[in-house]
Amino acid sequence: MTLEGQYRYRHDQVLLPIANKLEAFLKDILSDQPRIDRITTRPKSIDRFMGKARAVTREGVPKYEEPLHQIQDQVGARIITFYKDDVEQISNEVQRYFHAIESKEMLPENDWEFGYFGNHHVLAFPPDLIDPAYDQANVPFCFELQIKTLFQHAWSEANHDLGYKPGHQPLERDDLRQLAYTSAQAWGADRVFNELFQKRHAD
Repeated sequence: MTLEGQYRYRHDQVLLPIANKLEAFLKDILSDQPRIDRITTRPKSIDRFMGKARAVTREGVPKYEEPLHQIQDQVGARIITFYKDDVEQISNEVQRYFHAIESKEMLPENDWEFGYFGNHHVLAFPPDLIDPAYDQANVPFCFELQIKTLFQHAWSEANHDLGYKPGHQPLERDDLRQLAYTSAQAWGADRVFNELFQKRHAD
């Protein structure tokens, strides 16, 4: 069976039901968190998985020797919240229930750039979410979780389509400056809303 055929089987038979169970679990454990806008999960689409599986390094060497085992975001989850302070609080709560393989805050490469912000985790699946009836060979050991504010989410989604995937018309320098400008605005709005929230809820 081809790699695409293997992943298609995994996607339909295992990843979809696991993603649904994961979403219900996250909503349950975070039900008392007051400022969550949405919690979503999804299996990585077949097209996107194959695109990632075919990636090569600058030297032309395949990035993944065993994509089915090495690609960590075959199931992805997102938690979108209102304010920056909520991101850390929710992150701490999530880690009470999952074993963290990797956790980091996403930041631009240097302080003079604006870009993707957010909280990123690679977490092991709890055994309770894995149905014994699944083909265990097709059960991934982990999933990717992103926790972001509304502004971080909106900017990163637009930038992914406009900047990261420019298609057949690469962005010009002024276009890239406009992306940086909108990123700076989103960063500033996030900060202002968070500071106003802190002020309103100060003891």
